[in-house]
Amino acid sequence: MRQRVEVELGERSYSILIGSGLADEIIAFVRSAGYSSHGMIVTDTNIAPLCAERMAGLFANAGVSAEIVTVPAGEASKSLTQANELYTRAIEFGLDRRSPIIALGGGVVGDLAGFVAATYMRGVPFIQFPTSLLAQVDSSVGGKVAVNHPLGKNLIGAFYQPDAVFMDLDFLRTLPRREIWSGLGEIVKYGIIYDADFFVWLEEHRADVLALESAVAVHMIARSCAIKADVVRQDEREGGLRRILNFGHTIAHAIEKETGYARYRHGEAVAIGMVGAAEISAQLGLLSGEDRARIDALIHAMGLPCSAEGVTADAMYADLFHDKKTVGGRIHWVLAEGIGTVSVHSDVPEDIVRKTLTGLSC
Repeated sequence: MRQRVEVELGERSYSILIGSGLADEIIAFVRSAGYSSHGMIVTDTNIAPLCAERMAGLFANAGVSAEIVTVPAGEASKSLTQANELYTRAIEFGLDRRSPIIALGGGVVGDLAGFVAATYMRGVPFIQFPTSLLAQVDSSVGGKVAVNHPLGKNLIGAFYQPDAVFMDLDFLRTLPRREIWSGLGEIVKYGIIYDADFFVWLEEHRADVLALESAVAVHMIARSCAIKADVVRQDEREGGLRRILNFGHTIAHAIEKETGYARYRHGEAVAIGMVGAAEISAQLGLLSGEDRARIDALIHAMGLPCSAEGVTADAMYADLFHDKKTVGGRIHWVLAEGIGTVSVHSDVPEDIVRKTLTGLSC
C-alpha cells in the first residue's frame, strides 16, 4: 500500500511518497531531476550501517555518485561546528549548484543536512529520506531546517523546501519501541490542532497504531503529512496559521534544554508540552474538562510521558523567553479551544504558566 501527498507551494511544490520498497521510484525521480553527477549523503552513526551503502547504490544506478558522510547520532550534531564540517566535505567532493544533498536519517540529520543544503553555494538541491516516525510526520515536511545554539533550539536556520520526500516504511520495522512512541507525540498533535475526526480515529485504533500495522501506519503518516502540507501551503514562513504546528513545543523546547537534549526524545517532550498547553487552555476557560481529559488519556495510551523529570519550573520559565516563538518579550502560546481547534495567545498570565510548569515537573 502506498500513498502520495502533494505539498503545493507553486514553484517549490514537491511530493511525499509513503510506502515500502520505493527503490524504482527513487531511481526514476533522480534520473529525471537533472542533477549533477556528484552528490552527498548525510547520515548518522545509527543509520549508516543499516542502509547508507544501499542508498548510495540507488543514486549510482540513477547516474549520481553520492559520497557518504556520517555524523555522530544525537542532538549535539545539530551545530554550526558540524555544519562547517559538512561544508568542507562538500567542497572537497566538488559539489556544485546542481549537486543534491541527501538526508538519510531522523530529524537531526534532516535539519542539519537541510541547513547545509540551504546555505552551501546559496542553495543546492535537497532530498529527504526520513528513517524515524517522528521525522516522517514532522521535520521532513514543510521546509524548516536549522541547527541549535547553546542558548536555544533551532535558533539558526532557514525555510528551505526539499525536492522530494521518500518515506520507506521498512525503516520503521527497525525502530525501538521508544522511537515509535516519540513519533506518536507529533501524530496526536495533528488531531488536536486540526482534525477532530483524526483524533477519534487514533483513539479507536490505538492498538493497531502502536503495532504499526501496515495499512494503519500508511494512513496515519499520510494524514499527518497532509495536515502539515495544508498548513504550510497556506503559511509557508510562519506568519500566522503555521504557528499552530507549535502546539506543545514552547514547553517542550524548555524541557529539552533543561535536560541537555538527552533525557527525552523530541516527541516525548512535545507530549509533555501538550499536556501543559492543554492545562493552560483549561485554566483560561478555552478547553473543556472533558476534552482536556481526552488529550491526557490519548497521550498516556500512546506510551508517552505526561510530566518531566530533571527540570524546575523556574528554569523552564526562563527558557521560554529564548524560544523563537517569543516576540518582543511576549510568548505566543498555541492553546486548544477544543479537539481539532487551536488559537494563538500572547496574554497568558505568568501565574498560570508557572503553576502549570510546576505541575509538569517532578
